[in-house]
Amino acid sequence: MPRSITFTTLLFMLVMAGIGVRDSDAAPVRTAHVEAELVAEQSALIPGRPNTVALRLVMERGWHTYWQNAGDSGLPTTLAWKLPDGLKAGPIQWPAPRALAVGPLVNYGYEGEVLLLSDIATVPDFLSGKTVTLSARADWLVCKEICIPEGADLSLSLPVIADAAQVQRDARWSDAIAKARASLPRPADGWSVTATGRGSTVELHLVGKAVPAPGRESPGDIAGSHFFPYVEGQIEASGVQSLTRQGTDWSMSLPVASQRVGEFTRVAGVLVLGDASAPRALAIDVPLSGSAVAGSAAPALTAPALKLTPAATGADTAFSLGTAIFFALVGGVLLNLMPCVFPVLSLKILGIATHRENNAAMRHHGLAFGAGVLVSFWLLAGVLIAFRAAGQQLGWGFQLQSPATIAALAVLFFVLALNLSGVFEVRQFVPSSLATWNAKNPLLNDALSGALAVVVASPCSAPFMGAALGYALAGPTASTWIVFTVLAIGMALPYVLLAYFPAWRKRLPKPGAWMLRLKHLLAFPLYATVLWLAWVLGAQLDNDAVLRLGITLLLIALGLWAWQTMRTGGARGWGLAAAASIAGALAVGGPIVATSALDAESNVAKRPAADGPWSEYSAARVAQLVAAGHPVFVEFTAAWCVTCQVNKRLVLDTEAVRDAFRRQKVALLRADWTRRDPAIGAALTALGRNGVPVYVFFRPGKEPLLLPEVLTRQDILDAVDMPQSATSRLIPSTGG
Repeated sequence: MPRSITFTTLLFMLVMAGIGVRDSDAAPVRTAHVEAELVAEQSALIPGRPNTVALRLVMERGWHTYWQNAGDSGLPTTLAWKLPDGLKAGPIQWPAPRALAVGPLVNYGYEGEVLLLSDIATVPDFLSGKTVTLSARADWLVCKEICIPEGADLSLSLPVIADAAQVQRDARWSDAIAKARASLPRPADGWSVTATGRGSTVELHLVGKAVPAPGRESPGDIAGSHFFPYVEGQIEASGVQSLTRQGTDWSMSLPVASQRVGEFTRVAGVLVLGDASAPRALAIDVPLSGSAVAGSAAPALTAPALKLTPAATGADTAFSLGTAIFFALVGGVLLNLMPCVFPVLSLKILGIATHRENNAAMRHHGLAFGAGVLVSFWLLAGVLIAFRAAGQQLGWGFQLQSPATIAALAVLFFVLALNLSGVFEVRQFVPSSLATWNAKNPLLNDALSGALAVVVASPCSAPFMGAALGYALAGPTASTWIVFTVLAIGMALPYVLLAYFPAWRKRLPKPGAWMLRLKHLLAFPLYATVLWLAWVLGAQLDNDAVLRLGITLLLIALGLWAWQTMRTGGARGWGLAAAASIAGALAVGGPIVATSALDAESNVAKRPAADGPWSEYSAARVAQLVAAGHPVFVEFTAAWCVTCQVNKRLVLDTEAVRDAFRRQKVALLRADWTRRDPAIGAALTALGRNGVPVYVFFRPGKEPLLLPEVLTRQDILDAVDMPQSATSRLIPSTGG
């Protein structure tokens, strides 16, 4: 489901929300599809005692908001309190959710009206006899066929009364809050619960206790109950849950999620019983015995009639570890030919030219570069495994979804380019002891250049890589380490071989004045990379961020030049100018990092809107269009993905391809992953891919086609025009 909104519409929603909350006792705030307000169980606050305050959301008919785990798509409601000193708000207490089917998806949330409870605690010596205002910022995602992020600044004024006898329950809301409290999860102490992993299924076994503890849930009939997990990426939201009974023993079969489950060691969630008008929820949190592996369903992309075949996804059982290793090796080698790697590899060319005559030194440099590549791939694998285990949707190139990382890389490449251009020399900036140590340990620079090559290579995806990465992160942890290791070997292999075979280097000219000219020339690919990174930053944030980055780079250049001028005999005032310039650069560039951190939870809202004939991607939209008989082409892309941009300009934006799309009336959807989006990450995982670009062509009544990462116009024309019987050649054996 789409989780973003155009900036203009969002701004309009926020302004309208602000108009409705000008005074503390204002009427409920009405947004486009939701009525929101804060309501209290009691008519006053009592010092030393909690009062339950609820966020009341009333959705338009057919629209829904989300539980703490949204299911296949969506985002949970958030509530940020601003309270006077002496008051403290507890976390949201989530009533029992409902399973909401939206096309092929199943979401967890609420329709109609929901009260999300929070306890407001008051210190015992809180002053009575005054009125306090409770303020909170509420944000929610409300969905039907489309999803719209909405929010409002809400407030509620309550008197403070020390005498509890004078405080009454608020007749307007106390019953509704009591009903919401009754549907909160309660301990399942009347049951003995165990969970066992059986491959792609988890079996939840419940045995009723004969005599439960006083006040606890008694065993009974739990037929028709549904399990809602707290953690995403463990239980498939749209999978079928089967429940069987034998006496007082119940067994519930839960399908494991088709996306990466990580370290699935506990089964935690709520078991919801009863109908929607009076649900009961039992809290389940038990260790998982046995083992659980990812399921094979792909509900996040297609309706049941549009099931992706193994040939299309490259994720079938015939795709073995041996095949993944072969693809990883070839993909790693081909990664060196991708345009995003050229700037760093140009530095390696300079190093090879410098040491071409020293065979022993060349071998050491080659091995050091390979070690840097290998360690960096291991670090990437470790981060991806850790975040996947925590339920996060990360993929190849995930670090470039952060504006702070983009800005840092732009500064790094700019400084390297200035060094190659002769603006400054690094030795002028480091202490003599460190320079001496570096001179005695030159291999460190080679290892660092290998690490840098991996960082800048991540925006690119080479042929064969997509299937290998998808297999690596969908399988066991050991497979992930093996595939990433082989990818590193493939990427480093050409340079290690070049270092070990002197005859291959004889074609290079002898060292001389040309090397200085080459050094100056190699600065320009780095300058070009800086321009590209600035463009990516603008796509992630805005033009102001690009301007800040530009001013930061200008001040850095001025500071480095001033420092070099001082060190080569200039006045000491140049040192002060250099220090002032660098300080100014930090002051101007700092907000880019701060903005990145503050916006970490609003990445979806900042996703660039689709343009021209392209519409924004959602799984529900794909299913809707195909069901209506329209072919659909989906482009999974990102601004930082160089391969994506090359494909777009050389293939997708050409007149021949546009004519083919228009002729066959193909609906065009763009899934932009420039900033992190869990829905797009889940869709990629369901396709057996872990990065962009990915191109999928859906046709009514036929199997979807997964096209190569490196597109040609003929790939598109064949996919659009050829009959189904001839489509097998569109899915090459590379899986890419």
